[in-house]
Amino acid sequence: MSENIPTETRKTKPRRLRKRREFLRAAKSGLSRGARAFKLQAAAREGEDAEAPRFGFTVTKKVAGAVGRNRIRRRLREALRLCGASGLPGYDYVFVARPEALTAPFLELTAQIADGLTKLRPGDKTRRHHRNSKDRPQAS
Repeated sequence: MSENIPTETRKTKPRRLRKRREFLRAAKSGLSRGARAFKLQAAAREGEDAEAPRFGFTVTKKVAGAVGRNRIRRRLREALRLCGASGLPGYDYVFVARPEALTAPFLELTAQIADGLTKLRPGDKTRRHHRNSKDRPQAS
């Protein structure tokens, strides 16, 4: 069946994260973006600058039962594959799913992934600045 599909239209499977420490490093890096269906976290790998980006998927029990969690992971993987897995070389990305990932239209999910990957760049100036009490002007 795969002989009928031209190789130009098939997308390659993205490389995946497998170990817990890789997921934790992405969470601790502080580089993240939120979307309606997921939160995207990223971290640079040490030493392997030219390597292709790797991707991991996390779905907690709060989001759905076992069947729902597996379906969310399959949907996110396929949407990422269709986007072309356009992350930065030498980076690891983790998708932390939200309940919206189960019910969102597939095209919207694909658009959110593409948008998240393009906006999540190190040194990106579009990140929101959260003001704390010291930044507020003093009442006179």
